[in-house]
Order: sequence, then C-alpha cells, then structure tokens
Amino acid sequence: MVFNGDLECLENTRMDRHSFHRLCDMLKTTGRLSATRNMNVEEMVAMFLHIVAHDVKNRVIKRQIARSGETISRQFNKVLNSIIRLYDDLLEKPEPVPEDSTDSVWKWFKNCLGALDGTYIKVNVLAEDRPRYRTRKNEIATNVLGVCTQDLKFIYVLTGWEGSAADSRILRNAVFRTNGLRAFITFVMRDIPMAKDFLRHIERSYSKVDGQSLARNVNMKHCLARNVIERCFGLLKGRWAILRTKSFYPVKIQCRIITACCLLHNHIRREMPIDPLENELSEVTSGQGLDGDVIRYVETSDIWSTWRDDLAKEMFNKWRGARH
Repeated sequence: MVFNGDLECLENTRMDRHSFHRLCDMLKTTGRLSATRNMNVEEMVAMFLHIVAHDVKNRVIKRQIARSGETISRQFNKVLNSIIRLYDDLLEKPEPVPEDSTDSVWKWFKNCLGALDGTYIKVNVLAEDRPRYRTRKNEIATNVLGVCTQDLKFIYVLTGWEGSAADSRILRNAVFRTNGLRAFITFVMRDIPMAKDFLRHIERSYSKVDGQSLARNVNMKHCLARNVIERCFGLLKGRWAILRTKSFYPVKIQCRIITACCLLHNHIRREMPIDPLENELSEVTSGQGLDGDVIRYVETSDIWSTWRDDLAKEMFNKWRGARH
C-alpha cells in the first residue's frame, strides 16, 4: 500500500515513506506496538493512517486487505493506543517569541508561546446524550480546545467536552487540570476577557479618532498572529477526513482519534521539509471557534489589561511615526 513510491504513500497515509518508516520505528520503541502472526507493524500503521485519512469504513478495508472485520478493529485500536503513548514526544515544546524577533507579525508579542482557539468536530453519541453534545448550529459535536505554535504545530490539545459546553468551563478545566495551561505565559487568542496569561483583542470604545485607530491597529496585528490556529485547524481537518464528517466510532474512541490526528499532524510537520497540504491551503478560517460566551470562572486582570493597552499604544505610536 505504501512502498511503491512517495506519491502513493502520500495519497494513502498523508506522509512520505521516510516519515512513515520513522513513525513506525517510534511506535515500535516508545509506542510498544508489535507485529502479530498475520500482520506486521508497517501494514497495521498503513491501515490506520488510510482509515483516518480517507474516513474509510471497516467493510471497505476488509475487501482491500483480505482481513476479518474483527482483526481490523483490533489492530486499529492497537495502533491508536500506541500513537497516544507518543503524546509527550510528538507534542511540540513551545518557545516564547524572543525579544529581538524581527517577524512582522509576532515581534509585538514578546514571550508569547502560541495561539489558542476551539473547533467543533462531529461525533456519534447515544440518543440520550445528544442534547449535551448539540451545538448552537444544531450539530452533534465535541468542542476541542487547541493551542499551536507560530509554525503550526500543536502544543496543547483538550478533547472530550460536549458541544453545548460553555467556553468558561473548557478554559477553566484547561487551566486548572494537572499538566494544563498553567505553565504557559501568554496566548494570542479571541473571545476571552483579559486574564492572567491571556492576551485578547481590544473591544473598548474610544471617543477620539486616534483611540479608534489605536484599537484597529492592535486588533489587526492580533488577528494576524492568532490566524495561525485557524490555519492549524484547517490543515488538521484537511489532512484527516475522519474529522470532517460524523464518525461512526463511539465518542470516547473518536476523542482519542482526534488527539492522535493532532500528534500525527505534528509528526508530519517535523519530518517533511515541505507540507504538501499547506501549499494547497490558501486562506483558512474554521468558522467554528470558541463561542464567546461570558467567562464567569476566569477572572479578568487589571494588570494584564493595562499591559495590553500599553502594548497597543506602543504599536500605534510606532505605526504613526513611520507614516511621517
């Protein structure tokens, strides 16, 4: 399925042969994935990647590889569990924006580690659970919180929340859970009030013309920076078709699949010098960000609000000075 050339490997697994064999090696060592009597590791991994890349049903794979449905299901879950074991290895370790950064988009956000947003992914749940997973768009979905770096790699993923869950509950859970967001410094994000460790756009109304220009100036730079998370979610869904349609897997398995897809996305971004999907991606906006409800659990911070306003004035004054 994957050994006849890089193009065929890309079509079936979304990665070239080098990245594929590198993944198999990691799954054998760290992921503790082993071959069975009738299927080697490479065939198991290729089958898994083909399923998540093309959202292929079990009965279709049965005909393609001449294996029983029970065998396919068992090996799929073995590979899924092995990929989850690579969580610490494949999640990107964030690096703050340096003080001497010359990047036109990120140079204003010193020490910022990434961009945060959420997206809905459709899931399959029992009839009695559907009200909890029903979004405002009347879809049955889970609300996934993600944080990515400037180069479109995930540094944090939180899955499992119902589509009806308020942003406040998800953010609070992410901040206060073990190994959550507490270790991070600053995120460029939207729809969250100014709180410790979080930077958002300006909503305050200004009566003076310069004040209005100041808000537009900083919000434009903020929007350009946080667009990376929109592009990251766009690449994720564009790469793995199983995330674009309603899954036939139980919701707990689907949430693990979402996490695995994020880890595989990072692996591809690391191992492949050119991401072929990114070249096809023009301007991605997910349209499924966090809802922007009133946050009742993460208190606002006057210190961070003042810091944000001072930053906005610095941006605006430099922009205005460059025009004269």
